[in-house]
Amino acid sequence: MPTPTQWLLIVCAGLSAGFASGASALKEFKSPSGNIGCIMSNKFVRCDIREHSYPNPPQPSPCYGDYGGNVVGLSTSGVAEISCASDSALDPAYPVLAYGDRISNRRFRCASKTKGMRCVNLRSKHGFFLSRQDLRLF
Repeated sequence: MPTPTQWLLIVCAGLSAGFASGASALKEFKSPSGNIGCIMSNKFVRCDIREHSYPNPPQPSPCYGDYGGNVVGLSTSGVAEISCASDSALDPAYPVLAYGDRISNRRFRCASKTKGMRCVNLRSKHGFFLSRQDLRLF
């Protein structure tokens, strides 16, 4: 049985492919370096990192899709989780979220900083920080 975050990645894949109505509620963005790509809705935020030097966290079980320690997701309930995925939130066509800027969609806010991307659930205060050197879940 998939965890809540694994379900959100499954839903995310369908939404980003445009299979669900309301796909216009999605916000897609990337870091200025292009190393981090994110997808946000009012139900989740997911970020993928292309290259990282932090040690891979333990692989989630069960794992649906590929695992590289490079996908993190946050839903409306629970804490941020490392996930497996068979798709990617890294798209060169996504608009850049400039350093110092932030983006929100109801429950979530992501801030782009020179040090990395920080995303938080504004209600629960759970979230993650993702950079080439570091991955922190809180």
